[in-house]
Amino acid sequence: MTNTPKLALITGASRGLGAALAEALAPTHHIIAVARTTGALEELDDRIQARGGSATLAPMDITDPAAMATLCRGIHDRWGKLDLWLHTAIHAAPLSPAPFVDAKDWTKSLAINTTATSVLIPYVAPLLGAEGQAVFFDDPKAGEKFYATYGATKGAQMALARSWAAETVKTGPRVTIVEPAPMPTALRARFHPGEDREPLANPADEAARIVTML
Repeated sequence: MTNTPKLALITGASRGLGAALAEALAPTHHIIAVARTTGALEELDDRIQARGGSATLAPMDITDPAAMATLCRGIHDRWGKLDLWLHTAIHAAPLSPAPFVDAKDWTKSLAINTTATSVLIPYVAPLLGAEGQAVFFDDPKAGEKFYATYGATKGAQMALARSWAAETVKTGPRVTIVEPAPMPTALRARFHPGEDREPLANPADEAARIVTML
């Protein structure tokens, strides 16, 4: 009889910090990698296998509640639990003054950054149980000029995470909020085009630092 491996669910795993975290955790965890981009997930799987790890690829849209219910039911039926959930999925709407917020950008940001989180928490919580850990990643832009859409929807996501963290101090799962160092990701490039990327943190180094905190 084989032991059940440690399991890490990463939503938003195809690139940036999510992919880097998947690679950093691969030596110790079986990675369940969720993202919409199949090709990027397959490339991630190749890198994980090169490190001697293993992954289950889930090319799914986190804004589809039925898909997320199917994902979590599949995890339950196959493994019965999760040890770790890292939620890195995010949408970066273009910067704009508040009076010029685009309705489509607002709707997409709300769906990905906020509503999907509110759906995933109750789906994932039973899999984590009392001993698991959920990790969210703060990027405090709420109230900054030109960040109306991103700041509001990301801030709402953090409000959900902080409430969950406060509610589970005594019962578990452990809910952790991390503020990563600035990295040269595609998300940051949308906000800071033309920025000198040399001083920014390498995603692999930042992922390794975060993993030591878990």
